[in-house]
Amino acid sequence: MLSRGKHRNPRRGACFMELASFLAGERWSDRPACTHPLLAHLARLVNDCTSDRSRPKLAPLIPSVIGLTSKDPRWNHEIALLTAITALPVVAEETQRALAVGILSVDRMLADGDGREPGTLRPETERALADVPLAARWARDFIAHGVIGPVRYHPGPVILDFAVPGIATACVGDADDRLRELLTAAISLCRELARAERGTTADAPAELRPEQWLLVVSPAAH
Repeated sequence: MLSRGKHRNPRRGACFMELASFLAGERWSDRPACTHPLLAHLARLVNDCTSDRSRPKLAPLIPSVIGLTSKDPRWNHEIALLTAITALPVVAEETQRALAVGILSVDRMLADGDGREPGTLRPETERALADVPLAARWARDFIAHGVIGPVRYHPGPVILDFAVPGIATACVGDADDRLRELLTAAISLCRELARAERGTTADAPAELRPEQWLLVVSPAAH
């Protein structure tokens, strides 16, 4: 069912977010309004970086992203931090450096909302950086020397662009499982953020049934 890349119409196949747009009743798109933009970006990357053999295992997650969206900038910070911390232990050293810079930057963005003192880190950030001391030291020096200019755009998309392919190409035997678990964790995180924002528990996602897509979407080519 699922295949890599963007598809002009369902007869040419579908990626994760394109099928989400169809199930949500929106115009065919891999950037539907029903899903937070950074969560959708993560889903597209996971879809494209997962092997053809394992990609069908992502399909049950598709209904879970429908309706998960918000204008709260904290969503961007949280998704980016989760993704970077998840990828950090397994990616190549050069990628670790970039992710460590991203982690420190995003953690700082979250400090005020967390009620933390400036310069302090979340415990999970401290633990993640402690496991990669060389990359953490490099990132702190990089930031301290003012190499980063004025921030015009949120770093989330770039962080994800490093993290997800980094997991996919890591020297581990379970990269596909790690990618699926990352997307699952990000969806759960967004459901918790939505619950806190709206004061209610988000509805459980509906099960994806084959009859919802078999007559519309062409099978993935292998």
